Amino acid sequence: MAEQDRFGGWFGGNKADKVQEKAQQAIPKTSGAEQDRYERSFGGDKLSSTSQINESLPQVSGAEQDRYGRWFGGDKLGDIEKQLPKTSGAEQDRYEHWFGGHKLPTRLDIEKRLPRTSGAEQDRYERWFGRHDGPPATQLKGSLPTGSGAEQDRYGAHFASNRQANVRFVGTTSTLGLVQHAILPSFGFHGGLSIIAYGVGRYTDTVAAKDWLWPSGQVANAWWSAIGAPVVYEGLSLSEAWDALSYNQKLLLVGVSAWGIRLFYRVASRTLRRGKDDPRYETSARKKPDFWNKAFFTMFLPEALIQTLISLPFTLPFRAPIASALAAPFPEAITISHSLAIFLFTAGYSLEALADSQLEAHSRTASAELNREGVWSIVRHPNYLGDALCHLSFPLLLYSAGQLHPLTIVGPIANYIFLRFIGGDKENEENQEKRYSKGNPVKYQELQQYKQSKNSFWPGLGEVSNKWVWAIATAGLGGVVLERSLNSLLRS
Repeated sequence: MAEQDRFGGWFGGNKADKVQEKAQQAIPKTSGAEQDRYERSFGGDKLSSTSQINESLPQVSGAEQDRYGRWFGGDKLGDIEKQLPKTSGAEQDRYEHWFGGHKLPTRLDIEKRLPRTSGAEQDRYERWFGRHDGPPATQLKGSLPTGSGAEQDRYGAHFASNRQANVRFVGTTSTLGLVQHAILPSFGFHGGLSIIAYGVGRYTDTVAAKDWLWPSGQVANAWWSAIGAPVVYEGLSLSEAWDALSYNQKLLLVGVSAWGIRLFYRVASRTLRRGKDDPRYETSARKKPDFWNKAFFTMFLPEALIQTLISLPFTLPFRAPIASALAAPFPEAITISHSLAIFLFTAGYSLEALADSQLEAHSRTASAELNREGVWSIVRHPNYLGDALCHLSFPLLLYSAGQLHPLTIVGPIANYIFLRFIGGDKENEENQEKRYSKGNPVKYQELQQYKQSKNSFWPGLGEVSNKWVWAIATAGLGGVVLERSLNSLLRS
């Protein structure tokens, strides 16, 4: 088939219409060539009528012309649209529009055809692209994972649009941003409680009122940061705020509460039973007339600052969860560190509880000797050691969950410094020496011997053979087994 024969024209200016009729008779009718499908010849000839074309067009092919029902050359669609396929996955069939200047379908038309059960972003978040508003936080919260290491689990945050929520879930990792949005509000919380404790202490002439605040204030701050703020500022219910927390956040909150409630009961019961102020506060400064005028700035307010620092591990992950997750050195959960955190907390909690109960039992015997039995045979201040182990477990738990902000390490460090050099070990032994040297020479001599044989805070290497060390270690291992069993039960 020469080019002249196929086009029905000769190069050189001859007109094609003289041979048009003969050329059309020679064109094959059954081939798949472009001319047979379109029944037109290149060279300026007009197209055949639409009815003639429709008779010879294949109806089952997948060609572009068959699918789109349009011809190149400007012809109108006419009745061809009736034969268009309606079930293909092509873009035109899904969006119901044709190229050529026609208007796009409305958003409502498109939404009718969008899938509803897939894992696509539209199905998960129930929103369409086009600057439409997203769903409220309460709708998203129900579908977020709570036990995985996903972003939502690490951040422990609701996606909320109000200004308070955006401030609470600060994403900046800068020290200035965290101080402004997390640490200063926490200090204001403890400062307010200190004012109340100061008023009660001054009214009752009892400095020990600040001791009541030590555990209760830290627990209250943890619950306010985790539950109170979302309920007040985000409009969540108590159950919604609790369900929004990850497993590790709940575990952290429960651990802090167990530590604080036990210590609060110990301090409150001892004060009520004694019926007067703690002997540690019976100093010469107490007898000065301006004691209470200075007490708030010299005793109550400084402890509010210390409590703010100590409570960082169980307030910062709730007040600034995004910043905590972004600053975490290792975002993936680490099972070994998680188990170690449980071990330290259980061992420390058991040591602290045993120390207080054994000391209480010894005081009821009215013995003139110094108590050096039980866990008191490990170190001179096992209750303070147990307290330090509990607080050390909190950052370790955050580390295992991928939520450890470096600032949270300040918490156990501040607690250790306070127990060793400010209000715990140092203050207690100085007070004991003063009292025993004046009123109980036997106990004073035993205290000197006690200092020579046992360390004040950390056990010596010789305590490896101490049965009470192994009893505390066994309690820690039991805590790990119990937590793993409960975790498996909850997951199932």
